Amino acid sequence: MKKYVPIEEGDYYLTPEGYRCFTEQYHLKRGYCCESGCRHCPYGFNKNTDFKKKVMQVTTATFKDQILEGIPSILPQPKPYEASINHAPKRKEILTDEEKKLALRNALRYFDKKFHAELLPELKHELDTYGRIYMYRLRPDYKMYARPIDEYPAKSKQAAAIMLMIQNNLDYAVAQHPHELITYGGNGAVFSNWAQYRLTMKYLAEMTNEQTLVMYSGHPMGLFPSHKEAPRVVVTNGMMIPNYSKPDDWEKFNALGVTQYGQMTAGSYMYIGPQGIVHGTTITVLNGFRKIKKSPKGNLFVTSGLGGMSGAQPKAGNIAGCITVCAEVNPKITQVRLDQGWIDEKITDLNALVARVKKAKAEQETVSIAYLGNIVEVWEKFDEADIHIDLGSDQTSLHNPWAGGYYPVDISFEDANTMMANNPQLFKEKVQETLRRHAKAINKHTAKGTYFFDYGNAFLLEASRAGADVMSDNPTLGREFKYPSYVQDIMGPMCFDYGFGPFRWVCASGKPEDLAKTDAIACKVLEDIKTNSPEEIQQQMSDNIQWIKGAQENKLVVGSQARILYADAEGRMKIAKAFNDAIAKGEIGYVVLGRDHHDVSGTDSPYRETSNIYDGSRFTADMAIHNVIGDSFRGATWVSIHNGGGVGWGEVINGGFGMVLDGTTDAERRLKSMLFWDVNNGIARRSWARNEEAVFAIKRAMEVEPNLKVTLPNTVDDELLNSL
Repeated sequence: MKKYVPIEEGDYYLTPEGYRCFTEQYHLKRGYCCESGCRHCPYGFNKNTDFKKKVMQVTTATFKDQILEGIPSILPQPKPYEASINHAPKRKEILTDEEKKLALRNALRYFDKKFHAELLPELKHELDTYGRIYMYRLRPDYKMYARPIDEYPAKSKQAAAIMLMIQNNLDYAVAQHPHELITYGGNGAVFSNWAQYRLTMKYLAEMTNEQTLVMYSGHPMGLFPSHKEAPRVVVTNGMMIPNYSKPDDWEKFNALGVTQYGQMTAGSYMYIGPQGIVHGTTITVLNGFRKIKKSPKGNLFVTSGLGGMSGAQPKAGNIAGCITVCAEVNPKITQVRLDQGWIDEKITDLNALVARVKKAKAEQETVSIAYLGNIVEVWEKFDEADIHIDLGSDQTSLHNPWAGGYYPVDISFEDANTMMANNPQLFKEKVQETLRRHAKAINKHTAKGTYFFDYGNAFLLEASRAGADVMSDNPTLGREFKYPSYVQDIMGPMCFDYGFGPFRWVCASGKPEDLAKTDAIACKVLEDIKTNSPEEIQQQMSDNIQWIKGAQENKLVVGSQARILYADAEGRMKIAKAFNDAIAKGEIGYVVLGRDHHDVSGTDSPYRETSNIYDGSRFTADMAIHNVIGDSFRGATWVSIHNGGGVGWGEVINGGFGMVLDGTTDAERRLKSMLFWDVNNGIARRSWARNEEAVFAIKRAMEVEPNLKVTLPNTVDDELLNSL
């Protein structure tokens, strides 16, 4: 950005907020009195001002200055709507006229009263046009990305790390709808509006290690006195009274500006781009092929959804070594994924797709193909063409089915978006028709031997609600659908029950060389652990060592210098300690630890993370709540607890954390205490549910840590019960 431009009186000049014109007409229009010497001019201009000198003074605001300013004392100029950016769809009309007035009152409370008259029409226009008030005018002019930690104005390095993570979540290369502050999943928001962003960044810049910032669903309630051992930030998102946790409740209260959907890692500032789900999907696909006793090579994985996290599916398919076909209806995001290298090819014709897949099968290629169109068309066409699908799933955002998470077949993308906003009831009917047709096509393939699994996006749940043929003929407790959740068959027994889950870190220096060093450190730690690991977890160790060795060549970094791998408590603690030691020696800069909420103990989700809990407790949420409470007093730098992440509003409670490693002995003490709890809390719950793998894992943990004493289950002989 230019610092200033030379001007003459009456010309336009450039400020950090945009262009302004200092003519008498401008001042009168804005309510300033030129006749009184411009004493009310926001920049102190008067008739005797040296304009060029003054403009230099008012236009040299740095990035740090703008962060410290928070909500500007002078309103920026309105910003044009940028059609080239991927925007959130218009939300449906749900507020009454009186509720719209309340939404506007709620939005205007962020601003000095003198600005209300000017802002009111603009905010009303946003509410009427988009169904939400985003305050586009307040979008910062600086580039949004994760800067090196030392570039943030902060009294606390812990706070600076959080600022880094927030900006990474809103980086245009990372965020799905950056202007609407949505990171992924169609509605996974970091904040509800730009005033919240500005206030939060200002508070973080001002806070000390004796304060905690309290975040109410995107709104920074304020800084409160605490102490250095307390979390620097405590985040809640969408924590509704249970009777007000239906999808329309989210629409209403989000439109009012009083709550938001934080997804999992969006509203907790821990999203690292699609890399996170690339790893999880790679592990899932590899184990899926193992389950059906096939090699990935030359075999076919069919799925859908390239927006947000699900753009990772084709990349994961390439790493696993199979043929991947992923359908997507949004042409803009499809092109983005092609440009980013997350897909190899884009095809728009079904016949061409059939021919390409036949060739890939014949030549046993490893290739990822995006079909620009509806996934239902792919399942139906492949049935007609007799193309065998080995693995099938779906990763559209069916947690958000009525607001852009899933699109009806035989309707254009543009027409569907119009229908969604203007005729939501018809849109819902069309979506449910499509779900029934989608399930019917899948059933035809599974009858031929396809292994289909629900990928935790609420596909089977919403299909069942639509009346699709997805219910089990012989339901047992927790197995009511025809097809398993991927957690039930793959991730639960193979990963979570053993304590393996998505451990991730971000190099706060922003240096690629630091990431390469941490990769090497993590690989060495895992190789050392593997030499003494029991047979039950050898496959896990091998998969993750292979993953971390190939991480650099797979070019997974989007946004911050981040990495993910699956590790148990032992692995997480030893890797974190090795990082902390390297920081202390000056070999690398600060490191931010975190994880996906989709983990061993972070999430209570009956149709996903806890779907392999069969003692009747999968609809309880004690584990996630205990997880975040325990993390907060054991040393986490920030903690979060959300309603609705992953599978939908009212369907799940999930929690997460962030932890800053700075090379100190304090950091070492915290990481050992918190990471041990963060994993073993979940293993203990899973073992009490009588999951054999978890019983094995918690017994092993108790041998390592004498202070751990967990209640173990006694099993009941089936014959005894059957005799009743």
